[in-house]
Amino acid sequence: MHDQQHITVVYKWTANPGKLDELASIYAEVTEAMEQNEPGAEAVHCYVSEQEGALYVRDEFKDAEALGFHLQTTAQGHFPRLLSIAVPGPFFFFGEVPQELKTATEQMQLGAEFGLHTSGFDR
Repeated sequence: MHDQQHITVVYKWTANPGKLDELASIYAEVTEAMEQNEPGAEAVHCYVSEQEGALYVRDEFKDAEALGFHLQTTAQGHFPRLLSIAVPGPFFFFGEVPQELKTATEQMQLGAEFGLHTSGFDR
């Protein structure tokens, strides 16, 4: 059965010309920080597209509280550096995201979209 509190975030950062390696390096730091300091972050996976000059990320959070903690800590700490070398978005949030977190993503100008789980399975 799907955990209704779980939140998945899938998103893209498009690097400024010549900045893809730096973008990937910053995300290595983000990944390490999340693993060490965010018990509610269940998984992080990063994918680089040399062709698009982009980094794709999939974050898995236990619940909205874990997502909120991430936005206030790790994300907030790295966001200024990321914005200086890349363009964010779009960001897709899957799961029950409270209005206050939706508002926070709007203020961060992430181009966020939100969807609720309707069907699927895990093996």
